[in-house]
Amino acid sequence: MAGFINWAKSPAARQYFFSTHFWGPVANWGLPLAALSDIVNRDEESISGVMSPTLAAYSMIFMRFAWRVQPRNYLLFACHATNATAQLVQEGRYLNYWHFGGREKKHPLGAAVDDVKEKSKEVVDKVKA
Repeated sequence: MAGFINWAKSPAARQYFFSTHFWGPVANWGLPLAALSDIVNRDEESISGVMSPTLAAYSMIFMRFAWRVQPRNYLLFACHATNATAQLVQEGRYLNYWHFGGREKKHPLGAAVDDVKEKSKEVVDKVKA
Protein backbone atom coordinates (compact mmCIF):
# COMPACT_ATOMS: atom_id res chain seq x y z
CA MET A 1 0.00 0.00 0.00
CA ALA A 2 2.83 2.37 0.79
CA GLY A 3 4.29 1.72 -2.67
CA PHE A 4 1.02 2.76 -4.29
CA ILE A 5 0.81 5.93 -2.20
CA ASN A 6 4.37 6.84 -3.16
CA TRP A 7 3.57 6.20 -6.81
CA ALA A 8 0.34 8.25 -6.56
CA LYS A 9 2.39 11.24 -5.37
CA SER A 10 4.91 10.91 -8.20
CA PRO A 11 4.98 12.83 -11.51
CA ALA A 12 4.41 9.52 -13.33
CA ALA A 13 1.04 9.17 -11.60
CA ARG A 14 0.03 12.70 -12.54
CA GLN A 15 1.08 12.02 -16.12
CA TYR A 16 -1.02 8.83 -16.15
CA PHE A 17 -4.13 10.39 -14.59
CA PHE A 18 -4.05 13.30 -17.06
CA SER A 19 -3.62 11.08 -20.13
CA THR A 20 -5.96 9.32 -22.52
CA HIS A 21 -4.69 6.00 -21.14
CA PHE A 22 -6.75 6.78 -18.06
CA TRP A 23 -9.66 8.97 -19.18
CA GLY A 24 -10.46 7.02 -22.35
CA PRO A 25 -11.22 3.79 -20.49
CA VAL A 26 -12.99 5.64 -17.67
CA ALA A 27 -15.35 7.23 -20.20
CA ASN A 28 -15.73 3.88 -21.98
CA TRP A 29 -16.97 2.11 -18.81
CA GLY A 30 -20.46 3.37 -19.66
CA LEU A 31 -20.90 0.52 -22.18
CA PRO A 32 -20.22 -2.41 -19.83
CA LEU A 33 -22.07 -0.76 -16.94
CA ALA A 34 -25.14 -0.33 -19.16
CA ALA A 35 -24.87 -3.95 -20.33
CA LEU A 36 -24.57 -5.22 -16.76
CA SER A 37 -27.56 -3.11 -15.77
CA ASP A 38 -29.56 -4.57 -18.68
CA ILE A 39 -28.73 -8.11 -17.57
CA VAL A 40 -30.26 -7.41 -14.18
CA ASN A 41 -33.12 -5.05 -15.08
CA ARG A 42 -34.22 -5.69 -18.68
CA ASP A 43 -36.60 -8.26 -20.06
CA GLU A 44 -35.36 -10.57 -22.81
CA GLU A 45 -37.83 -9.14 -25.31
CA SER A 46 -35.90 -5.87 -25.47
CA ILE A 47 -32.51 -7.47 -26.26
CA SER A 48 -31.23 -6.88 -29.78
CA GLY A 49 -30.06 -10.10 -31.39
CA VAL A 50 -27.84 -8.15 -33.81
CA MET A 51 -26.40 -5.44 -31.57
CA SER A 52 -25.24 -7.71 -28.72
CA PRO A 53 -22.81 -9.81 -30.80
CA THR A 54 -21.71 -6.67 -32.66
CA LEU A 55 -20.78 -4.97 -29.39
CA ALA A 56 -19.09 -8.16 -28.18
CA ALA A 57 -16.96 -8.29 -31.35
CA TYR A 58 -16.14 -4.58 -31.02
CA SER A 59 -14.96 -5.12 -27.46
CA MET A 60 -12.89 -8.17 -28.41
CA ILE A 61 -11.12 -6.15 -31.09
CA PHE A 62 -10.34 -3.36 -28.65
CA MET A 63 -9.22 -5.86 -26.01
CA ARG A 64 -6.48 -6.87 -28.44
CA PHE A 65 -5.63 -3.22 -29.05
CA ALA A 66 -5.41 -2.51 -25.31
CA TRP A 67 -3.08 -5.48 -24.92
CA ARG A 68 -0.85 -4.63 -27.89
CA VAL A 69 -0.42 -0.88 -27.29
CA GLN A 70 2.67 0.17 -25.37
CA PRO A 71 2.45 0.69 -22.48
CA ARG A 72 -0.31 -1.89 -22.04
CA ASN A 73 -3.60 -0.33 -21.07
CA TYR A 74 -4.97 -2.69 -18.44
CA LEU A 75 -7.88 -0.41 -17.59
CA LEU A 76 -9.08 -0.40 -21.20
CA PHE A 77 -8.55 -4.16 -21.41
CA ALA A 78 -10.65 -4.75 -18.28
CA CYS A 79 -13.37 -2.45 -19.59
CA HIS A 80 -13.67 -4.29 -22.89
CA ALA A 81 -13.36 -7.73 -21.29
CA THR A 82 -16.29 -6.85 -19.04
CA ASN A 83 -18.32 -5.52 -21.97
CA ALA A 84 -17.59 -8.54 -24.18
CA THR A 85 -18.64 -10.89 -21.40
CA ALA A 86 -21.81 -8.93 -20.63
CA GLN A 87 -22.78 -8.76 -24.31
CA LEU A 88 -22.25 -12.50 -24.76
CA VAL A 89 -24.45 -13.14 -21.71
CA GLN A 90 -27.08 -10.88 -23.29
CA GLU A 91 -26.85 -12.81 -26.56
CA GLY A 92 -27.27 -16.06 -24.66
CA ARG A 93 -30.38 -14.66 -22.98
CA TYR A 94 -31.71 -13.56 -26.38
CA LEU A 95 -31.12 -16.94 -28.00
CA ASN A 96 -32.63 -18.81 -25.06
CA TYR A 97 -35.73 -16.62 -25.04
CA TRP A 98 -36.45 -16.50 -28.78
CA HIS A 99 -35.04 -19.80 -30.09
CA PHE A 100 -34.73 -22.34 -27.27
CA GLY A 101 -38.11 -22.23 -25.54
CA GLY A 102 -37.51 -19.50 -22.98
CA ARG A 103 -40.45 -17.47 -24.24
CA GLU A 104 -42.81 -20.42 -23.97
CA LYS A 105 -41.60 -21.18 -20.45
CA LYS A 106 -42.01 -17.56 -19.37
CA HIS A 107 -45.41 -17.05 -21.05
CA PRO A 108 -47.06 -20.48 -21.39
CA LEU A 109 -50.52 -19.05 -22.08
CA GLY A 110 -49.21 -16.71 -24.79
CA ALA A 111 -47.48 -19.63 -26.50
CA ALA A 112 -50.73 -21.60 -26.49
CA VAL A 113 -52.60 -18.66 -28.04
CA ASP A 114 -49.94 -18.36 -30.74
CA ASP A 115 -50.30 -22.08 -31.51
CA VAL A 116 -54.09 -21.75 -31.83
CA LYS A 117 -53.67 -18.74 -34.15
CA GLU A 118 -51.25 -20.69 -36.30
CA LYS A 119 -53.54 -23.72 -36.55
CA SER A 120 -56.59 -21.59 -37.33
CA LYS A 121 -54.67 -19.83 -40.09
CA GLU A 122 -53.73 -23.24 -41.56
CA VAL A 123 -57.39 -24.31 -41.48
CA VAL A 124 -58.50 -21.07 -43.18
CA ASP A 125 -55.83 -21.53 -45.86
CA LYS A 126 -57.01 -25.11 -46.49
CA VAL A 127 -60.64 -23.96 -46.77
CA LYS A 128 -59.67 -21.20 -49.24
CA ALA A 129 -57.74 -23.67 -51.38
